[in-house]
Amino acid sequence: MIHVNITIKGKVQKIGFRFFSMQTAIQLGICGFVKYLDKDKLYIEAEGKADKIEEFKNWCRNGQCSYYLSQITFEPGELKNYTSYDILEKN
Repeated sequence: MIHVNITIKGKVQKIGFRFFSMQTAIQLGICGFVKYLDKDKLYIEAEGKADKIEEFKNWCRNGQCSYYLSQITFEPGELKNYTSYDILEKN
């Protein structure tokens, strides 16, 4: 199991990115969360098997909402043992 922190910038509101990320994560067996940081930025923490995390990262880069995104960064993080994938409210 690995953990990755993902920051996504671009037109992220009203395109369904959080919902689609949750669907994709559940299909891949990934746990963690997604939340807005502000109107142009999302933050994701994702945990799962390395190959599934790579698939999820590829989905973030190339998925159905990707054409609205201007920048994506991936940073390794400390494993937190999430048990589900949730959509959280903005801070």
